[in-house]
Amino acid sequence: MNTQSCRLTPSATADRLPLSGLLALAAAGFITILTEALPAGLLPQMSSDLGVSQALIGQLITAYALGSLLAAIPLTLLTQGWRRRPLLLSAVAGFALVNAVTALSSHYWLTLLARLLAGVFAGLLWALLAGYASRMVASHLQGRAIAIAMLGAPLALSLGIPLGTFLGSSFGWRLSFAIMTGLTLLLIGWVRWQVPDFPGQAASQRPPLRRVAGLPGVQAVLLVTFLYVLGHNILYTYIAPFLDPAGLAERVDQVLLVFGLAALLGIWGTGLLIDRWLRPLTLTSCALFAGSAMALGLWSASTVSIHVAVAVWGLSFGGLPALLQTALAKTAGEAADIAQSMLVTVWNLAIAGGAMSGALALSGLGVGALPWMVAALLAMALLITVQARSNGFPARG
Repeated sequence: MNTQSCRLTPSATADRLPLSGLLALAAAGFITILTEALPAGLLPQMSSDLGVSQALIGQLITAYALGSLLAAIPLTLLTQGWRRRPLLLSAVAGFALVNAVTALSSHYWLTLLARLLAGVFAGLLWALLAGYASRMVASHLQGRAIAIAMLGAPLALSLGIPLGTFLGSSFGWRLSFAIMTGLTLLLIGWVRWQVPDFPGQAASQRPPLRRVAGLPGVQAVLLVTFLYVLGHNILYTYIAPFLDPAGLAERVDQVLLVFGLAALLGIWGTGLLIDRWLRPLTLTSCALFAGSAMALGLWSASTVSIHVAVAVWGLSFGGLPALLQTALAKTAGEAADIAQSMLVTVWNLAIAGGAMSGALALSGLGVGALPWMVAALLAMALLITVQARSNGFPARG
């Protein structure tokens, strides 16, 4: 049982979901992902306006990931005693600030600094979301609450980024960041209105990082996270060259739309079943992704097979963040926020590792090797999940 349930407010003990508050958390995740990935869709415009190469604009995404990687664990440890809503509001307000600076800056290095700070705020926010959502509901609804709070990520990837790219391409990239600033200011009011406050942890209740890492099941969840996200990013980052042999290089947006829509279906299904079927859903997700990767490897020249395999991949990936964060929250109990900060760090390491290992494979083995690398990684993730039946992904869940 997750010991966080003993600290719930009376309203959270009711057999219902506080949808407005949970959707406010989802909106925070939406803005976080949109802030992270939007420069990728606006490389030419930002490069021309800021007077630097597109390669340097690409480093704006690297700076963001670096900020999250470096800050998630230290900031979470530092702020354990803070009340939760003021801390959440501080992280959200940070996005309003950095996106406003990005929209107004005419200097590349100032923009780069803003992006680094955006990553810092993102690391803190992602470490908060799952634990916050689980504290807003009764224990038997925690998985569903986390699934709703995680809805912002697939929505940003499937809808937000294409829309932001369209606006930036049509009316200037600065408008996209200015709109995000305005939306973030509205979100501050929404959080203040609908998201309850919770106390931080007393000094005597704060476990050290080493103890949290050593809790039974925590390392299994983190290792599955690394292997799964590493495989996902190997394929997702280099999807364009992989699609080229099938003649789909000009239809990357169409293929990614299939992925995004399937991911939304996946997170919807996960939200319905996660509290009773956490382990089976995780096993199914790993197996489906491994199977779709093998299908891509076997039928990489077939347009129909690619679309079907990508849909299965999106379906399996959509609910993954909620599955992993729920598993970690239930495993870590009172130390959920610290454990989540570790997950944020591992997730960002896997993103960087996916880009690097995929690049090495492309230059050495060729694009055909990518799906088989992914299948091998997911087979290992599946095996670890199978073995973690006592702790991490317990059979009872």
